[in-house]
Amino acid sequence: MAFEPLLVGSRVFCGATAAILLGMPLPLRLRTGRLLHVGTLDARQPPRRRGVVGHRLTKGTRTIDVPGGFTVTDAASTWCQLAAELSREELTAVADYVLSGLPLSGSRRNAPLCSRDELSAAIAEHGARVGVAKLRWALEQARTGVDSAPETALRLLLVEEHFTEPVVALPVLVERGTITLHPDLAWPELRVVLEYEGDGHRESKRQFRADIRRREMFEAAGWRVIRVTADDLGPLRDEFVTRVHSVLAARVRDLHLMARFPQKAQ
Repeated sequence: MAFEPLLVGSRVFCGATAAILLGMPLPLRLRTGRLLHVGTLDARQPPRRRGVVGHRLTKGTRTIDVPGGFTVTDAASTWCQLAAELSREELTAVADYVLSGLPLSGSRRNAPLCSRDELSAAIAEHGARVGVAKLRWALEQARTGVDSAPETALRLLLVEEHFTEPVVALPVLVERGTITLHPDLAWPELRVVLEYEGDGHRESKRQFRADIRRREMFEAAGWRVIRVTADDLGPLRDEFVTRVHSVLAARVRDLHLMARFPQKAQ
């Protein structure tokens, strides 16, 4: 951040630069960008120099300080600024992140970066500028308790394919009620959970073993687990949708039999 010494007076980081400093889940094209986004909070001319994109921020734009001594536009304002560069699905992932807070051990989370009301107010302040329709759509789709952008993408894919929207981080009792797990997504009526597995789940031996044990606990408690990878959200999307349809149809048949013949099902 070589430009940081020049952040004097009313100048702050904004846009994609602020989003990175706030930890927001941005697509690779923005995370690897070399441009710094700097805005002015008054009527002065935004900075103009190589490698810097200057912005004149709206009056009353709120700011916060982040680790490293940088001042950036707050989470809600930054989210709105991203509307010109992100799709509505990508904006939903960012909204999920700021509303959920980072996951800690167990079911604990850090405090969220902002509230739904703050995002709504930021949209109103955004006015009729580029991307406002995407922001409204993303806020409507945003949920709390979300752990990652791929989980957001998975939920939106399922809704787009006309599945009932799954529940985020549903508490599920396993091990005879002694342990509570929170799957990424779930359909409680059918006792089906969806677990997104990124590359870290495969590359970490400890995580790999934990995933096996986690799946066993779900299944022992009578839940069907659907494991999801990046390919399922991309090149294998159609095959994945077909697989989900098959799993849900089988669960409907199985649960119907359990209701009719509970002793045999046990």
